[in-house]
Order: sequence, then structure tokens, then C-alpha cells
Amino acid sequence: MRLGSFVDLSHPLGADTDVYPGDPEVRLQTHATIEADGFNLLAVRMGSQSGTHVDAPFHFSPEGARIDELPLALFAGPAVVVDASDLGPHGRIERRHLEPVEAGLREGVVLLLRTGWSGRYGTDGYYDHPFLDAGACSWALDRGVRTFGLDAPSIDETPAAGRPGAGYPCHRLIAAAGGVICENLTRLEAVTFDDPFVALFPIPLQGADGAPVRAVAYRVEE
Repeated sequence: MRLGSFVDLSHPLGADTDVYPGDPEVRLQTHATIEADGFNLLAVRMGSQSGTHVDAPFHFSPEGARIDELPLALFAGPAVVVDASDLGPHGRIERRHLEPVEAGLREGVVLLLRTGWSGRYGTDGYYDHPFLDAGACSWALDRGVRTFGLDAPSIDETPAAGRPGAGYPCHRLIAAAGGVICENLTRLEAVTFDDPFVALFPIPLQGADGAPVRAVAYRVEE
């Protein structure tokens, strides 16, 4: 067995990292240099939801598991990619988008929602993203899915002035089921090979509601 066709699904973390409205900005500062100290060392400041990241149930459930308490099996598995690229701003990813891949939805599968919205990363339009319908989310959960990911800043509609949102229903449903969500993915359109495997392992921040990940899709070859 060997691994091939790697696709990096992560946005880099740095001064240009797009952060959810109100979240901490990412700050990378030089702490030590070879010239002054004999080694290079970087000081890092960011939020638990910075960049491409995973939400733990604790993000929306006071009694939910923290990111460092979750089984690693939640963060890797065969992936099913749903094409929701037909949607425009504030489009709703419905059950009709998921039904074509129903046969592949089961426990241990990573469900990836491809909206194409990562092409708007870093712009105001990024927050006008499509989002998952709560009924479709429940339908996927009923089929055993516990790991969700998408190439947008949130699996729920992002509230804004004049558009208050509806209380983050998918976050709450997935948290109640003990599942996880990976947000701010990118390059899902490059996952064109059959039977992709995805790894979304987070930094084990103690007691945290989430953590950044290096998300990768790859093909397992015999």
C-alpha cells in the first residue's frame, strides 16, 4: 500500500488569515532569531477557531466533549464529497444535494460539502456563503455521519445586520450527536480521485472548543 495524490485542504495561518467576525486576529511575531539568540522562534497568537479548524461539541454544548477529549477516529476516514456548487449567496444545502451520495453515508465517513466559496476567502462576500439546512443535517446524522466539513466559514448561516440567523441549528445538532465540524476548507474541487481519504487532526488544545487543523485529502493506492 502507498499514498498518492495529496491535496492540501487548509488555508495558511498568518496575518492574512480571514477570521470569523469578532474572533481574535492571527498574530505571528518574531520571538527569537539566530542572530540574537542562536535559534529562530515564533510567538503565535490566535483563536481556537482560526483558519481551517475543527469545532468540538463543547463549542455549542456546555456538557459536550472538548477538542482534546475526542477520539482520533472522528478526525480521519473515507470521504464523501457533496457538490453544492450550484448555490448562490445564502443558498441552502438541502437533502437533494446529499441524496446522490446516500449509499456512501455511514458511520466513520467524513462528509465534505463543496460550495466553491473558498474562492471568495478574504473578501466580504465570503460571509454570504451557502449553509447546511438543518433537516439535511439531521438526515445525515441519522445515517451515522459524525464528521462534517465544508469550504465556507460556517456550516450554519453567518448572522449579519438584517439577517440574524436562526441560532446555529446544525452546530447544535452535530454537537448533541457528539460530532465535529471542519470549517474554512479549501481546494475541495481538487479532490477528483475516487475513494479519497481525509485527515483533519486538530492541535490538542486543553479544554478547548476547537482547534486549527492541517486538513489533507489523499488517495490510498494498493
